[in-house]
Amino acid sequence: MKVLYCRRIADPGKKNCIAFFDVELNDDVRLCGIRVFRKADGTHYVAAPQAGPRRTATFSAAMGARLTELAVDALGAAR
Repeated sequence: MKVLYCRRIADPGKKNCIAFFDVELNDDVRLCGIRVFRKADGTHYVAAPQAGPRRTATFSAAMGARLTELAVDALGAAR
């Protein structure tokens, strides 16, 4: 699993979305436009993009934690 692209958002606004990233899960599957959020306590979480009001994917707790870790690492490397 690896991050292909990561872009910070200049103004997170009310939703506290700080970045978007694309990830390659394996040789066959890539997810694009995953959102990275910062909570009030400073921790982060990720959410799949939406198609209208519905999310296009959901993640188990373990997968969400791993994707969050990858995204935060990519954001740190991008500084």
